[in-house]
Amino acid sequence: MASSTLYAVAYKSDGVADLQGFFADLVRCETRLYNALNDRLRERHGIVTSQFEFLRFLREHPGSRVADLAAEFAIGAGATSKGVDRLEKQGWIVRQANPADRRSSLLALTDDGSQLLDAAETTFTAGLSELVEGTLDQSTTAAAAHALRQLRSVLERDQVGTPTG
Repeated sequence: MASSTLYAVAYKSDGVADLQGFFADLVRCETRLYNALNDRLRERHGIVTSQFEFLRFLREHPGSRVADLAAEFAIGAGATSKGVDRLEKQGWIVRQANPADRRSSLLALTDDGSQLLDAAETTFTAGLSELVEGTLDQSTTAAAAHALRQLRSVLERDQVGTPTG
């Protein structure tokens, strides 16, 4: 049922792709998943999804700069810097001098940030699994993941939707 429902949403009855419907479904699914995970993370760990994602990125990319976070998440440098300031104020990350460029800092997780991330990751993974795998079968999930990865790759390669400030 789930896979036929996705097909029906993505295509009109004449077999032509319903791109406006696809966009609406994609955005609404992202928003609902993000909000549900945000609520769980806030309730159990005192962080929100954007903070979780920043911490996870910094763990996977040690020595990143604010500009690297902004590029990864396609958000402005100002908003990214404010988010980093909040993480630093909580003691979850530190800014270190960048020996290659005095105008920027390198970001690193603290031990507290790493412990928080480990705990939050368990909550995040369980919540995401419950929400997605409770609705879609494995093959549908794999197909959707592949399609989104392919679309994201092209958008990022072509710098589509990259903030200009």
